[in-house]
Amino acid sequence: MRTSERRVPWTADPLETAAALARASVEPHVVYEDRGAVWFAEGEAETVSGGFGELAAFHGRTAYGWVTFERTGYLAVPRDEIRFGDGSALLRSVDEESLLLLEKRLASVAPLVVGGERVQAPIETCGADDYRAAVAAAVADIRAGLLEKVILSRVVPLPADLDFPATYLAGRRGNDPARSFLLRLGGWEALGFSPEVVASVDGLGEVITQPLAGTRALVNDAVFDVARREELYRDAKEVFEHAISVRLAAAELTGVCGHGSVKVADFMSVKERGSVQHLASEVTGLLAPGRSPWDALAALFPAVTASGIPKAEACSLIGRVEPERGLYSGAVVRIDADGSLDAALVLRSVFRRDGETWLRAGAGIVAQSTPERELEETVEKLRSVSRFLVPSCA
Repeated sequence: MRTSERRVPWTADPLETAAALARASVEPHVVYEDRGAVWFAEGEAETVSGGFGELAAFHGRTAYGWVTFERTGYLAVPRDEIRFGDGSALLRSVDEESLLLLEKRLASVAPLVVGGERVQAPIETCGADDYRAAVAAAVADIRAGLLEKVILSRVVPLPADLDFPATYLAGRRGNDPARSFLLRLGGWEALGFSPEVVASVDGLGEVITQPLAGTRALVNDAVFDVARREELYRDAKEVFEHAISVRLAAAELTGVCGHGSVKVADFMSVKERGSVQHLASEVTGLLAPGRSPWDALAALFPAVTASGIPKAEACSLIGRVEPERGLYSGAVVRIDADGSLDAALVLRSVFRRDGETWLRAGAGIVAQSTPERELEETVEKLRSVSRFLVPSCA
C-alpha cells in the first residue's frame, strides 16, 4: 500500500526524536528499537486481529503489533513510518502529499527533555506475601512431578500517571536491552526494555531465539557484579533452569526447521540487562520448506522463559494462579516486506490499559526454588524499570 518514500540526513539522537514524535502523536503509534536501528510508525492504514493464523495474513508487508500471552494478537500497517539509522532518516507514507507533511513534521520536532522527578513504586512489598505463597505451592507441584519449571509473576500498581515517552527515554538510557519499544496500539499502551528475542526470522528463513534464564543482581559495582556472575555459573538451580529452557527452545525449533539445521550457537554466556544479569544462550535454525516466520513464532510462543516446562502444564498453573496476563510476557512484533519478523519478549515493561497503570515481573520456579529468593529476583528485575518512572507533570 505504501507508495512514497524519501531519505533525508538525520544526525540528531534517533531515540530522542522518536520519543518526541510519540509524545506529540494523537494517533496509534509504535517506536521499536533493534540494536541501534529505530523505527517510528504512526496511523493505521489496515489492521488485523486474532490468532497466529489471522496475523499471518500480513506476511510480506510492513506492520507493527503485539501478541498477548494468551496468543491473541493485533497488527497494523502504518500510514507513516520513519526508520532512523546511519545518519539518515528513511520516510515512508501512503502518497506524496502525506510524505511531505511527514518530512515537515520531522524537521520541526523539538528534542524531548526528561526532568529529574521520579515516581516511587512499592516494588519490595506489593503482593509479596501472596507471591511467596504461590511460589511455595508451585515448588510443591514441581517436586510432586507435575512439571519441571513455571514462571510466576506479580503486579505492582503505579500510584500516578506517567509520561510514557519520557519514561521510555529515561529507562532506555539506563538499560541495555535486546530490543526496546514504546506503543499505543490496539487498546494497549506499553513501554519496555526487552531482555530477549522470542523469535527473529530474516528474509531467508534463518530463525534466532535467545532464551535467558538464571538471574543475579547488577548494581554497577565491579566487585559485587563479578561475584554474582560467578554465583550464576556455580548455582545448580540457575544452571538447571537455564539448561532445560535451552533444551525446550531447541526442540520447538526442530519442529519447524530443516533437518539438522537447529544449533545452539552460544550457550550460557552472561548478558547484562539493566539491573540484572542473566545466563543467556542463542538457538538458531533454518525454516523448513513450506514453513513461515509465523510458524516459528507460534512454535516458540509463549517463550519458555516466560511460561515453563512442559508448557501446557505450566500455562495451566499460571492460569489458575494469576489473572489474565495480557501483553505481559507476550511479544511486540515488527514484520517487513522482505518476509522478516522480529518479536521482542514483553518483560521489564510498563503497561496502561482501561485507566490502570502497572509494572509486572516474574521469576522461574524449579524444585530448588525458595519463596524468598524468587521474590527477591522479581524486585531485582522491577528495578530495571522502576528507577525511571517519570510523572506526567514533569
